[in-house]
Amino acid sequence: MSILQLRNHVPVGGPSTREPADGTESPLRVSLGFEPAWYHRRCGVSFDEPWHRDPYVRFRGMRKMIAELKRAFPSVPYWETSNRAATISGVYGIGLVPGAFGMPQIYAPDRWPTLDSRHRLSVGRIERLTPEGPLQSPLVEELLRQMEIIEGEWGLVWGYLQWQGVLNTAFNLRGPELFMDMYDRPGLVHHFLGVIAEVMIRLARMVEERQRQSGFDIDLLSVSNCVVNMISPEQYREFVQPQDRRIAGSFTRFGVHTCEWDVTPYIEVFSELPRVGYLDMGIMSDLPRVRAAFPDSRRALLYSPAKLKEASPAELRRDMGRIARELAPCDVIADDILAETPDERVRELLAVCRQLEECAAA
Repeated sequence: MSILQLRNHVPVGGPSTREPADGTESPLRVSLGFEPAWYHRRCGVSFDEPWHRDPYVRFRGMRKMIAELKRAFPSVPYWETSNRAATISGVYGIGLVPGAFGMPQIYAPDRWPTLDSRHRLSVGRIERLTPEGPLQSPLVEELLRQMEIIEGEWGLVWGYLQWQGVLNTAFNLRGPELFMDMYDRPGLVHHFLGVIAEVMIRLARMVEERQRQSGFDIDLLSVSNCVVNMISPEQYREFVQPQDRRIAGSFTRFGVHTCEWDVTPYIEVFSELPRVGYLDMGIMSDLPRVRAAFPDSRRALLYSPAKLKEASPAELRRDMGRIARELAPCDVIADDILAETPDERVRELLAVCRQLEECAAA
């Protein structure tokens, strides 16, 4: 089967995720996103609990945010084409799957929800885990209720949830003890990650089938391995890779997000996964080696929001030039842009990437 690519997608008001590539992507495609404080200060939108639980509150806020983005960055074409005001994108932040396992979130008006670490799982609770409990949790019932409201009010149940990955979710639910468990209780870790993978697969299938019934064609899951740098490639192969393989085989499109880290040590173990349609990394990675190892995948590089805030035009040209030479065609992900970052800096990034594309085409 041919690899079906994904591209980065930052929903308005939501954390970065992935969406299907359609073949129109430019060689140095910029994927923009802003931290909640950016919207809160400019639009007065609150990301407190009602934003995540009430589709009407979210709809009103989305309309304000999309209008502000169009005003500030009119040259960006996808504010409305890749986003809708009636959406499940960004709902519960990164806490959907941990929330299904019973971990509550702490909400705030100007940041993403954070998971309440006081509710981490003990060894005994992990030993008793089965997929059925999370799949029948109140949070899942609430998400399905929201989807019913959206279809009844606006028709299409559009949007991309942030599913995280088995390692991220296990770390959030168990804490740092997870890494000691890999040495002291490997059987427990295999069981734990297996239950998480089963919940992710079954819940994503349930949600996406409901979306397809409304007319939104979606069949994908991109795993987020943000804490993979806390384990060795060998540990990834032993504990996480079997579950990522299961997930990859359960959806038409599959991708791997690693955050803004050095992906170089993990190139080999990620290349062993089937049909990787997307892989992202940080700029310290061996970019030519990544391009050689994943020639058919849509590649992406996360550009630090702190670096973007301080970068001079010369630094942007240098960094984007390297990315264009060593990784393109690819996405340049500038997400979680800080509220203090000048709009002109964002426009400079867009202009530099556009100039590099024009030079390459000449």
